[in-house]
Amino acid sequence: MRAVQIKQVGGPEVLAFCQIDDPHLTPGSAVVRVSSAGVNFIDIYHRTGRYPAPLPFTPGIEGVGRIAELSPDAPDDLKVGDRVGWVMSAGGYAQLALVSAARLIPIPQEISDEDALALLVQGMTAHYLAHDSHQIKPGEIAVVHSGAGGVGLLLTRYLKSLGAVVVATSSTPDKRNLAKLAGADHSVGYEDFNTCVMEISQGIGAHVVYDGVGRDSFDASITCLRAHATMVVYGAASGPVPAFELSKIAKGSLFLTRPSLGDFIADRKTLLWRAQEVFSAFSRADMQVAIGGRYRLADAAQAHRDLEGRKTTGKLILTME
Repeated sequence: MRAVQIKQVGGPEVLAFCQIDDPHLTPGSAVVRVSSAGVNFIDIYHRTGRYPAPLPFTPGIEGVGRIAELSPDAPDDLKVGDRVGWVMSAGGYAQLALVSAARLIPIPQEISDEDALALLVQGMTAHYLAHDSHQIKPGEIAVVHSGAGGVGLLLTRYLKSLGAVVVATSSTPDKRNLAKLAGADHSVGYEDFNTCVMEISQGIGAHVVYDGVGRDSFDASITCLRAHATMVVYGAASGPVPAFELSKIAKGSLFLTRPSLGDFIADRKTLLWRAQEVFSAFSRADMQVAIGGRYRLADAAQAHRDLEGRKTTGKLILTME
């Protein structure tokens, strides 16, 4: 089969498009014929070695396709031929992927492959951010950094459906317009969000900041929060947040969390429940999918360059054609 392999960590050039052996079915697993795979920042962390993986490996923790082979001990709600998606399981940058059957998510008939792919990692991330990392209440002020990114657009629309006042940040006028179209009440540059928050809150501050940027936005985000507010750092597009003294969050008795999707879909029951919540939100138009780029599997390196360079908006997809 055709696949992308990483034999040594490094830049996008280490993503080698090649021919490798088909995966073999193992107990509790399924072989999925992949139609499309998601490109996520965690793939970059794996490629660069920030999140180490045994070499060589095929990257890609998210995909959609149809079950080609299924272990006899797989969950009863699955069968060969079913259209499914998965998250947090490696090997998506390939025509065939070996996935734990317990991690497969049936895709509703009315949702396309591309829409489903955009709703898996990023939609479920938006869901746990809004309900678990901080429980949004109507009227609360929420700052969404990288508001035109894959998570940012979904989260902005979803927070609005829950009654929040959303301040979305983006780096360019075009990106700020996308965030505004997704429902942001205020769409501003990174240099302006603190001032905007203080104006609309009458100097009190935001209830929560959702930060997938990390190093470049952390300090300013802390200063825009009101007492007892929550700082949620769920990504590090600009690099990890440097070590700091806890006294930085002592003023106002702030809450700080660094969540990860895996902890919010730890068992199959929770995984399927959260996926269904996201699919339902999409069907109600409470989440908005935006496909920011489609790349051939052979062009995975370019997809990484574009994502790493923060040149993209919405969801990036690798197609197997």
